[in-house]
Amino acid sequence: MDDLLPEFLTETNESLAELDLALVKLERTPDDKATLSLIFRLVHTIKGTCGFLGLPRLEHVAHAAENVLGKVRDGELVATPEVISLVLKALDRIKLIVSGLGATGSEPGGDDSAIIAALDRATAGELPAASSTEPAEAKAQGEPQDPAPDAPVAADSQAGPQTIRVTVDLLEDLMTLVGELVLTRNQLLQLSRAQGTSAFSAPLQRLSHITSDLQEGVMKTRMQPIGNAWNKLPRLVRDLAQETSKKISLEMRGQDTELDRQVLELMRDPLTHMVRNSADHGLETPEDRRRAGKPETGRIMLNAYHEGGHIIIEVADDGRGLDVNRIREKALQKGLATEAELAAMTETQIRAFIFRAGFSTAASITAISGRGVGMDVVRSNIERIGGTIELTSTFGAGSCFTIKIPLTLAIVSALIVSASGERFAIPQISVMELVRVGQERNRAQGDAPDSAEKTGGMAIEHIGETPVLRLRDRLLPLISLGPLLRMDDGGSKPETTTVVVTSVGSGLLGIVVDEVFDTEEIVVKPVAPILRHVTMFSGNTILGDGSVIMILDPNGVARSAGVAARNTSASNENGKRSAGSDEKVALLLFRAANEATPLAVPLSLVARLEDIPVSKIETSASGFVTQYRGKLMPLIAMDEACFQLGRGGKDAGENETSGTVEKTQPVLVFADGERSMGLMVDAIVDVVHDRLRIEIGGTRPGLLGTAVIAGQAADVLDTGHWLTRAWHDWFGGEQEKSTARRRVLVVEDSDFFRQLLVPTLSAAGYDVTAAGSAAEALRLRDNGLVVDAIVSDIEMPDMNGLDFARTVRLGGAWAELPMIALSGRGGTEEVEQGREAGFTDYVAKMQREALIESLRQCLNAQSGVLAHAFS
Repeated sequence: MDDLLPEFLTETNESLAELDLALVKLERTPDDKATLSLIFRLVHTIKGTCGFLGLPRLEHVAHAAENVLGKVRDGELVATPEVISLVLKALDRIKLIVSGLGATGSEPGGDDSAIIAALDRATAGELPAASSTEPAEAKAQGEPQDPAPDAPVAADSQAGPQTIRVTVDLLEDLMTLVGELVLTRNQLLQLSRAQGTSAFSAPLQRLSHITSDLQEGVMKTRMQPIGNAWNKLPRLVRDLAQETSKKISLEMRGQDTELDRQVLELMRDPLTHMVRNSADHGLETPEDRRRAGKPETGRIMLNAYHEGGHIIIEVADDGRGLDVNRIREKALQKGLATEAELAAMTETQIRAFIFRAGFSTAASITAISGRGVGMDVVRSNIERIGGTIELTSTFGAGSCFTIKIPLTLAIVSALIVSASGERFAIPQISVMELVRVGQERNRAQGDAPDSAEKTGGMAIEHIGETPVLRLRDRLLPLISLGPLLRMDDGGSKPETTTVVVTSVGSGLLGIVVDEVFDTEEIVVKPVAPILRHVTMFSGNTILGDGSVIMILDPNGVARSAGVAARNTSASNENGKRSAGSDEKVALLLFRAANEATPLAVPLSLVARLEDIPVSKIETSASGFVTQYRGKLMPLIAMDEACFQLGRGGKDAGENETSGTVEKTQPVLVFADGERSMGLMVDAIVDVVHDRLRIEIGGTRPGLLGTAVIAGQAADVLDTGHWLTRAWHDWFGGEQEKSTARRRVLVVEDSDFFRQLLVPTLSAAGYDVTAAGSAAEALRLRDNGLVVDAIVSDIEMPDMNGLDFARTVRLGGAWAELPMIALSGRGGTEEVEQGREAGFTDYVAKMQREALIESLRQCLNAQSGVLAHAFS
C-alpha cells in the first residue's frame, strides 16, 4: 500500500481545500443542494479511502463528520453556523492527521474522542452551542450567492478530465530546455534569413511551428489561476470574523487571472498575511464603524488583472486606514529617523516604515498579528520575483496594497526595435499599432498645414516643447526613446521615423524609434537587482545572434518621461483612470481675443488643432462656418469684433499656384459623436501638466475663472458656454455661484462629458474626482475614497447607472450618500426607475444650473432623500 499513500495524500489535500470553500458557501446558502452534495461526496471519499488503506483514526473522524452531513442532506439537520463550525473543526483535525501521515508515513497518535462525541451529539439532534463571538446578524455575508438548482448534481457529471501528477522539478527542467530550444530556433532562423533562399528554409519553418506549440504547451502546465492562491481565504476571513467579533465581507475579483506556478506559490503567504492584517488591524468593530458613519460590515477586496505585460494584485479594505502621526511617533521612538528627517518626509515615505522588520503600530499583541513581523517578509517575497509593492491609505477610510509582478520565466512575443544604435524589445501585448511619420514641424512657427502630406502622411508636431502626433482625430503624446535613455548622439535625423503606439493604463502613448525589425518569441529573464530601480525595463532577453537586450515597460517609460498617456474610448475597464480637480491633467494654453493673459482648457476636451485657411471660412446667417470633413462646422470667435475675414489668422506659407502668401486661422476643434465646432483663437502657446484648481471665480461669460497654471495666471475656458454658441441644444444653463468646497464623484463613461464636468464643478466650488465607469467607481470606494455626493450618468456600458446605484445602496461607505442621475432622457418612467434604483435626484444631462442647485440642496439636506426629488 506504500505506493498508494502519496496519491492518497495529494487527493485528500485537494479535497480538504475544496471543502473549506464549499462549507463557507453552504453557511451562506443552506439550501444549496449542489454544494451540499459536493461536500458529502468529498467527505465520503476520504472516509472510504481511509478504510481501504487501513487508517483507523482518520476513518473514525471522517465517518463522524459524514454522519452529520448525511443528516443535513436528508433535511433532518439545518446547516447553521454552529453545525458548519463543528464540521470545520473536524476537517481541521483531519488536516492535522494527514500532515502527520505525510511526515512519518503512519498515523500520528492522538485522542479524537471529544470531537467525535460532539459530532455524534449533533447527529443525534443535540445542536452545539452558539459561538459567543459570532454576531447574530452575521449568518449571511460576503460574495454574490449562486442560485441553487432544484436537485443535486449527478455524481458522474462531476467527473473531470483524466490527469497525471508529475514533480515540479520535472516541469522546471522541461521549461529550461524549452527556453534553450527557443533560443536555438531563433539563431537558426536568423542564419537562414541572412543566407537567403536555402534548402533548410522549409524544415526550419516546420521546426519553428513545432517549437512554438511545444513551448505553449509547457507554459500551460506552469500557469495557474490566482484563485488557487485565494481558495483558503474565505475560510480564513470567516474564522477571523468570529475571533475578532467583527462583521467582514470578502470580495474577490479576477480569480481567473493566470500567473506562473512558482510566482503563485511565493504569493500565498504574502496575501494571507495582508488579509489577516486587514481583518485584525484594518477593519474596525461594528460599534466603531457605526460611530464613524460606516456600515457595520467591513469589506476586504482582492483584485487581480493584467496591465502592460504585468500582473497587478490589489488588497484593499475600507477600515480605519494608517495613522501617519502614529507611524511617525513609532519611527522616532525606535530611532529609525530623526525629527528633522521625518519633517522632510512625505506621507508616502512615512507610511513605508511599516515594511521595516520589527515595526508595528499595534497597541497590543494578539494571536492574529501585532508582533512586528510580517510586512518586511511580504516585501522581500515579492521582491524575490522582481515585483514591487505600493501602499496608499487614507486615515479613517481604508488602505490599499498594490502589488506589481513583472514578466518572469516566461516566453512571450515581442517587437524588436532600435534607437540610437541599440536594440530593445517591447512586449507585443502592449503594442497597439505602428505608425510611419514624416519630419517634425512646430505649429508655433507657422508651418504650412500640408507639410505632413509632403512627407508621405503624418508628421510629428510640437506644441511648445511637447511632441505630439495627430492620430485619427486625437493628439497622441510622444516620447523619443534615444533622448530618454540619454543615448542620443545628436546626428542627423531621418526624413521618416516610426512611432510604436503602446497601451499605457487607460490611454495610448507613442514611443518614437529609429527602426523596427520584426517580432520574435523571447525568453524573458528578470532584471538584475542592481537595475531594479530603473522602471523603464521589465526584464532582459537573449536574441538569436547571442546579444543581450533590454525589454521595455511602456508604463515605466511614461513615468520616467513624466508624460501622461492620452485616454481613449477603447481603454479597458481595469485601466481606466480618474481625473479630478486635485490631480495633474494635460492643459492646452492659448491666446485669443487679443488678451494678455493666456487661456487654458483641458487638452482631453480638444479633439483636434487645425490651421484652417482663411479663404475657406465662410459667413452664413448663423455665423462663421467652414466645410470640414464633408460637413459644415460652425466657427466661433472669442471676440468677433476683432475678427475680420482676410485680416485674421497668420501667414501659413506660399501658395504653390499663385505664389501668394495665404493666411490661416488657428482653430480648437471640439467634437462629440457627429457634432463638432471650432473655436477661433490667436495662437497656440503650449501643453503643460498641472493641477486645474480655479481660485478666482469668473466674472465674464465664457470663462470659468482664473487659476495658476505653469507658474502664471491663466483664465480657464468655460467650454460649455462656447459650445452652446455654436449649437444651442448642445448644453444648457449658466455657471452657478461658488459654494462650500466638498468632494463630488462624477461617474461618466464619455471622456468628453467627464472632462467637461470636472472644471465646471470645480469652478462651482467642489473638489472633483471622476471615474470612467461604474466598475472603476466601485474600486475607488473599495480603496477608501471619501466623497460627499455622487453624480452618475445613466447610460453606460457594462454596468449602467441604475445597476451602479443599486450596488452602492447595498452597503459600503457610500450607501447613504446623495446620488444624482444624469441622463438625456427624463420621462416619467425613467425618473421612476431612477428613484427605485436609489438615486436622490434626476437632472437632464448638462443642465448645469439644475445640477449645481441639486448638489447644493442634496448636501444641505438633513436626510439622504430630497423632499422635491422625483417630483
